[in-house]
Amino acid sequence: MAVALLETKQWQWHVVATDLNGGTALAWAARRGQEAVVRILLERVDVNPNAADEFGLTPLSWAVRNGRKVVVRMLLERDDINPNTTDKDGLTPLSWAARNGHEAVLRMMLERNDANPNATDKFERTPVLWATQNGHKGVLRILLERNGVNPDAADKDGRTPLSWAAGDGHEGIVRILLERNDVNPSAPDKYRLTPLSRAAEIGHVVIMGILMEQEGVDPDMADSSGRTLLSWAARSGCERVVRILLERKNVNPNTTDKYGRTPLSFAAENGHQGVARILLERDDVNPNTADNYGQTPLMWAARNGHEGVAKILLERNEVNPDSTDVDGRTPLSFAAGGGRGGVLMILLEKAEVNADTADKHGLTPLSWAARGGLGVTLRMLLGRNDVTPDTADEHGRTPLSLAAENGDEFVVRKLLERNDVNPDTPDKSGLPPLSWAARSGSEGVVGMLLERGNVNPDTADENGRTPLSFAAENGHEGVVRILLERNDVNPDTSDKSGLNPLSWAAGIGHEGVVRILRGRPRSIPAGPTRFHPPSCTKSSSNRALLPRAARVI
Repeated sequence: MAVALLETKQWQWHVVATDLNGGTALAWAARRGQEAVVRILLERVDVNPNAADEFGLTPLSWAVRNGRKVVVRMLLERDDINPNTTDKDGLTPLSWAARNGHEAVLRMMLERNDANPNATDKFERTPVLWATQNGHKGVLRILLERNGVNPDAADKDGRTPLSWAAGDGHEGIVRILLERNDVNPSAPDKYRLTPLSRAAEIGHVVIMGILMEQEGVDPDMADSSGRTLLSWAARSGCERVVRILLERKNVNPNTTDKYGRTPLSFAAENGHQGVARILLERDDVNPNTADNYGQTPLMWAARNGHEGVAKILLERNEVNPDSTDVDGRTPLSFAAGGGRGGVLMILLEKAEVNADTADKHGLTPLSWAARGGLGVTLRMLLGRNDVTPDTADEHGRTPLSLAAENGDEFVVRKLLERNDVNPDTPDKSGLPPLSWAARSGSEGVVGMLLERGNVNPDTADENGRTPLSFAAENGHEGVVRILLERNDVNPDTSDKSGLNPLSWAAGIGHEGVVRILRGRPRSIPAGPTRFHPPSCTKSSSNRALLPRAARVI
């Protein structure tokens, strides 16, 4: 039908017309392998056999890409066909033949002496690299038979065909490439990853074995981050690769990357018990090596809740369960702060562990548990006689203060059940737990604290701010109501900036709080009083700037 239409006069103009993507009738015929139509179109003088569509693909590109052997031959027989045209990605017809594994088409292309077998696309990938990456052994052999073909040309990331073959697990292609004397078996890419590194990444032990037999291959070579193959294998949990590498005398099991991390550190971080056990079977592996931040393998295991790895590490007598990092945090601190109850229990069973060690900011494991709202770890710590539940950090914040700020009713309740916890301890800025709870709007915590007879509901901080002042500032109507139900709360108390709770609420625009406060008998100046935002002070409790000034009427 198509041939018949092309022979009619009314369809002649369609011959040179293009579709929305710039594709010509010849391109479509070549793409679909319509040999008769292609032959007719090529006989016309008004048909451009090299016309490219908006993707840069010519009729030859389409025919090669789809493996249309007869059409490819018809096109290549013409002297005006350019076999080296590139599409928008820089791929030539030869690159497409290699990429898609069309061996017969590839041979036709190579019969043209003007077809460049080393042409690179915009990613600097050659036909050899495309054949390698996609596992086309037959195509690769055809290309390597051609004189002048470079089997070791790297792409823009520095990856050679061997690198791609090793990283994609193409064992046969690895063997073919290594038969050549002009292929470098240890060429690093721009990340300093070698073909051996790529094989190790995917755990392909056969390819690793082939590569390690090659002269000049260093199994302990580090990449740009200073990590060796052993570190990568330990990190990914590939036990077979770890064993193979450790059998080599030139592999250092304690090598560190630029962050000071060892293979054991990576295994511990990711919970790879098998790898950790393999490494710890060696006498030359140091289980206490700390990274640049002072964190040991045990800390990484505790931090991420890997109980099995923690147990394996603690089987070694030289492992210090109470070591501290650069911030003074211990494995117990990380377990408590991360809610890792299983690891915490394991650590607490060690007699030499101090359950109350404060870090350089004064935060104890109990402080971290309270701060994170971690009731399970908090209860475990409160069950210890050697834990002080009221220890203040560098800012004077106690575990109760931290829990009150977060509005964690469960943790607050557990702490208030203790007789040795002072519910009214102010921090260094003078804020007691009640002020923190009022500030965050936690009605439940405010209620619990006020049930204690030894809590002053009207305590002012160093700037004269009371719990009611904070609740009003932040628009917490429920907390304001609870506090105003008390006879010992003065709703007219002014802070050091001269602002009372009503001034704060009005200045920020909390209309509900304003109505609540105005509904209570109070002493206010006659006539309007302009609200003046407080100047910036050293306390973060006062705002330097508020949205707008307000009038208290």
